[in-house]
Amino acid sequence: MRLLFITSSRIGDAVLTTGLLGHLIESNPGIKVTIACGPAAESLFRNVPGLERLIRFEKKGRIGHWLDLWRQAMGRHWDLILDLRGSAISYFLRAGARYRFQPRPGHEHRVVQLAEAMNIWPPPAPRLWLGARDEARGRALVPPGPPVLALGPTANWIGKQWPIERFLELALRLGADDGPLPGARFLVAGAGGAERVAAQPLLDGLPPDRLIDLVGGVELPVAAAALKHASLYVGNDSGLMHMAAALGVPTLGLFGPSRENHYAPYGINGRALRSPQSYEAIINAPDYDRHKPVSYMTALGVDDVYAAAVEFLNHTPKGPPLP
Repeated sequence: MRLLFITSSRIGDAVLTTGLLGHLIESNPGIKVTIACGPAAESLFRNVPGLERLIRFEKKGRIGHWLDLWRQAMGRHWDLILDLRGSAISYFLRAGARYRFQPRPGHEHRVVQLAEAMNIWPPPAPRLWLGARDEARGRALVPPGPPVLALGPTANWIGKQWPIERFLELALRLGADDGPLPGARFLVAGAGGAERVAAQPLLDGLPPDRLIDLVGGVELPVAAAALKHASLYVGNDSGLMHMAAALGVPTLGLFGPSRENHYAPYGINGRALRSPQSYEAIINAPDYDRHKPVSYMTALGVDDVYAAAVEFLNHTPKGPPLP
């Protein structure tokens, strides 16, 4: 079987599609997989079993990116094309079967919607495939030792970012001698550039001898290999949040101007905590402006997140330590 799997350019959205991909791989021994995705998420797919080709899908003016993809995919017959971006490209390629996913109104999680589009039940949970080198580098960054509290203080726009000083207060309380993760190391993850600038006050405020700084400078699979050793992940609605949940890390996602019913960290070890304001109340407020450089997460207090984190840790199944 030859599969063309067209997935998202955004990291989080791409991670949410990996459950479907894993299901198809496991259900079709010997499958040959071609994946088309954006450059931001590309490295997450490099260790996919049966990978034949990875097509970097870069945005261009008008339909230029679709034409590029068509040129690279037109020369063969595909047994299945799974287009999770809902385009019309599959109708211009030779294929035995085609599925186009388009989000629909409703309250179902995006993972559930994706599975229902292919008549798969129960919905396969997202997963990540890590190579041996990624695992080794991740372990070198997080050697055995005290527990690890992972933090994702950034997001793809500032409105979804919980104030950075609150991340610092939360981390110090959780990792205090009388906290639930006494003596914890603090793994801070994020991209470089603007995200590095946003995260800098947190990096500066944490004890240097307990800090694992992964804000920029490491590839996503290496960051994932490090994250999997965390006892808890707390972060904004972001790609890193979905990565942590896909790895099975207890993941507490913080929500405000995005829908937790669609994008909560998926799985038994994922939980969402939203601002006291509903999504509708935030985006329908007279002063709401998605392009304004302000956080819409300020109604969520440190005490609220701390209490949720403690309750989560107290009720998370304890498995054997990772190798």
